[in-house]
Amino acid sequence: MFNIPTDDASPAQRIARALLEGFNRHYRLFSENSRAAKQRFEQADWHGQQRAMRERIRFYDQRVRETATRLQTEFAADAQPMDVWQQAKLLYIGLLLDHRQPELAETFFNSVTTKILHRSYFHNDFIFVRPAVSTSYIEIDEALAPRTYRVYYPTPESWRATWLQLVRDFDLQTPFEDLQRDVDDVAAELQRHIDLSRPRTSFQIQVLANLFFRNKGAYIVGRIINGPQQIPIALPVLHTAGGKLAIDTVLHSEDDIVMLFSYARAYFLVEMQVPSAYVQFLRTLMPRKPRAEIYNAVGLHKQGKNSFYRDLLHHLRHSRDHFRIAPGIKGMVMLVFDLPSFPYVFKLIKDNYPPQKKTTREQIKGKYQLVKVHDRVGRMADTLEYSKVALPLSRFEPELIDEMKTHCASLLEFTDGSGGEQEIIIDHAYIERRMTPMNLFLKDATANGDFDAITRATIDYGNAIKDLIAANIFPGDMLWKNFGITRQSKVVFYDYDEIEYLSDCNFRHLPPPPADDAPATPPDKPWFDVGPKDVFPETFGPFLLGNARVRKAFLEHHADLLDPAFWNLHKQRILAGAMLDVFPYDVQRRFVNRRGEPEAGGASAPMQAGAMQTDRG
Repeated sequence: MFNIPTDDASPAQRIARALLEGFNRHYRLFSENSRAAKQRFEQADWHGQQRAMRERIRFYDQRVRETATRLQTEFAADAQPMDVWQQAKLLYIGLLLDHRQPELAETFFNSVTTKILHRSYFHNDFIFVRPAVSTSYIEIDEALAPRTYRVYYPTPESWRATWLQLVRDFDLQTPFEDLQRDVDDVAAELQRHIDLSRPRTSFQIQVLANLFFRNKGAYIVGRIINGPQQIPIALPVLHTAGGKLAIDTVLHSEDDIVMLFSYARAYFLVEMQVPSAYVQFLRTLMPRKPRAEIYNAVGLHKQGKNSFYRDLLHHLRHSRDHFRIAPGIKGMVMLVFDLPSFPYVFKLIKDNYPPQKKTTREQIKGKYQLVKVHDRVGRMADTLEYSKVALPLSRFEPELIDEMKTHCASLLEFTDGSGGEQEIIIDHAYIERRMTPMNLFLKDATANGDFDAITRATIDYGNAIKDLIAANIFPGDMLWKNFGITRQSKVVFYDYDEIEYLSDCNFRHLPPPPADDAPATPPDKPWFDVGPKDVFPETFGPFLLGNARVRKAFLEHHADLLDPAFWNLHKQRILAGAMLDVFPYDVQRRFVNRRGEPEAGGASAPMQAGAMQTDRG
């Protein structure tokens, strides 16, 4: 054990305090941003809400840079002896004993110190490789902060009245169009899943104390407990076309909540005094979802990265398979590998690209950052970005090492680890959830004669493109290999090196071919000028629709994607400031559709039959 100095002026003490001050400033600004989401929602400030979501992602790195600069300026941190850093860590642990966000503060300590120390010190003596402070029993002074969740005890007689009170307790300042009607719909729907005639003594509703905000929606999230039965619930609250509020539906299964908190959606804005308590509550609703992904979903993506990396190291200690080149068509820009027993893929930007890929490493990084801060609408996979990833060399297949040396040599360093085992250090990597590449899915479905699966996947592929259109995204390369099928059979886009804002693209009809007597053009070049952002939707068909089953389903449901007029219509709507809804649930579940009523205010028709978008609010 190291001796902890008692002199407040010691370098270790001052470094520890400066680190915690840097974290506290970060979390205060993070919380203010999240708290303001309620007012933006009430005022229907949708573009402001999206700006706040983008800005908040940058907060963490800004505070880390500020704190690292302060340590260098005030304490010459990189010149301090290593025993000072060891002492600073121990003192920092002491400062966290009554802290409400100790796990986040430990991660912040890591982020700052790894900017200063050499990577040979990236072990538990100097940074938090393992958590040091428990988050299990954090006490909250209710005079200063609200409880994590509220509890209601309904009876069969007070069932509807309880839901009415529960919604009112969130104190939304915009009036509801007809709250009693909405509560009746919620109560009736849930009553189909709960036997109110025989409630247990433990019968209760628990709801997290703060709303979850994303884009144009606010979500009440909780659970119903009735003896051994637990039902997760989420109530989406939206603005009607008339400017009032309505509960849009009730989500009440684990799959519903998993889709709501999907890694393919933007992070929520939610105020959390004790984030670990929110994460633990949400894990009871989604027990199969990794803790790392829940931290990501509530906007704490750096904590998610930290938790994920700990999960990876744990998995490597308890598995024996090898990293391999990922199945599928090799990319021209990214080298992709995976570990068969681990449900993620690792992506490295290659050093060189073929002539048709006119891009640079920095431009590719910019595309991935665009996706990180953009609304992913359930159709773009989130990525975890890492620097200096150390992995045991013995766990790599020789063919993969050869491929990496050939295409990514500038990213690799081979060294001895702290335990003497050889390691490969990857300078920069992206990590994503593994999905089945759509080209492989269609190939297997065709070979197995599963024509229904081909039809479903093709229809959802078109829906995915239209969801991306709603988010002002043009995927660039629309080939099947750039899309994946998730465990929920949902089509998700994951190859971002050619992604563009839809509003920056020029969608054109193919000019007619030249007359027979016109001067000849080279056979490898078009007979018309093509600008860098020109797109010709009529050319999608030959690349996508070779399979007869795919062609039939695509033309029946999504032929409009081959028409430049369709793309230009939505481009103009986006340029005019329209922001489309993209619902994280089937639109047929919306109460307004179940009641068979027209949407209030005469909202426009959906983008396509059964689609997830409407132009509202």
